[in-house]
Amino acid sequence: MREDIKSMTQEEIAQALAAMGEKPFRGRQIFVWLHRGVRSFEEMTDIGKDLRRKLEGAFYITAPAVERKQVSRLDGTVKYLWRLGDGNCIETVLMSYHHGNTVCVSSQVGCRMGCAFCASTLGGKVRDLRPSEILDQVLFTQLDSGKNISNIVLMGIGEPLDNLDNVLRFLELVNHPQGLNIGMRHISLSTCGILPGIRRLGELGLQLTLSVSLHAPDSETRSRIMPVNRAYDVDELFKACHEYFQRTGRRISFEYAMIDGVNDHDWQADMIAAKLRGMPGHVNLIPLNDVAESPLKPSRRVRQFQQRLEGRGVTATVRRSLGGDIDASCGQLRRKAMEEEKKENER
Repeated sequence: MREDIKSMTQEEIAQALAAMGEKPFRGRQIFVWLHRGVRSFEEMTDIGKDLRRKLEGAFYITAPAVERKQVSRLDGTVKYLWRLGDGNCIETVLMSYHHGNTVCVSSQVGCRMGCAFCASTLGGKVRDLRPSEILDQVLFTQLDSGKNISNIVLMGIGEPLDNLDNVLRFLELVNHPQGLNIGMRHISLSTCGILPGIRRLGELGLQLTLSVSLHAPDSETRSRIMPVNRAYDVDELFKACHEYFQRTGRRISFEYAMIDGVNDHDWQADMIAAKLRGMPGHVNLIPLNDVAESPLKPSRRVRQFQQRLEGRGVTATVRRSLGGDIDASCGQLRRKAMEEEKKENER
């Protein structure tokens, strides 16, 4: 059975080549080619035909195809729907800011976390993405758009800490000096609160930015909109965040989707401030995207909530909405494509 060579480190490729009787220095050449986004071994022009034939027999190269592409007329945000080798689809979003180009990548096909306000979870989780499939989103977005990617956010479809080993390997690959060489401080990882994963990240001491999808500071509300809270209660989550900060010294960003009449009360802002005391957290207030299948609606108190937090010493910003005229929120484009395919098959 052939192996996924793009999910391998440079050292692992060199070891595999040595076992095939080849010189290990070829590992660096092949690694560089892979991280340029080649789709076949035939494109590796400085490698002999015999070795290319050997590689073809032992390994395969992942390369997604653009299934759909939407470009916002408002701000140039680009939403990709990629078709993977097994026919599944995932989403990637390219956002341009003054400080550079940011790509938002998926870590799973679907999601099993069940958050009530998210379109990604509506079809459940299909499978984890391999390291190469996460990396491909960065590589092929860069190649297709012609824009250099300077920042990565793991905030697309899926829960990164539910696929932690593959995500950690992706981080190692994308950070490699012979690859895209994107520094850890330019990478953000978002989690809904998988405590063992947060603790493991803290132990590793990676210099990435941890983003926690909080969305409610009290257990009752959070359990209602985020089933993960029944396994990892919000009070334990805050405790793990304090420990993470003490261990790494890295400020945590707390994502907070503003939902009308659910999590936008003054007492909830006061509770956030109380639970963040002693830790320099940043609360990122997100105007809720209207998901047709969801009864949850956007809050009308975003500014008041922000002012309440700031009045209690908490840094709070309102996320600038990008791609408002396309299916830019997480899971929307994939969901639409799945529904259209289903209707087509029923004809």
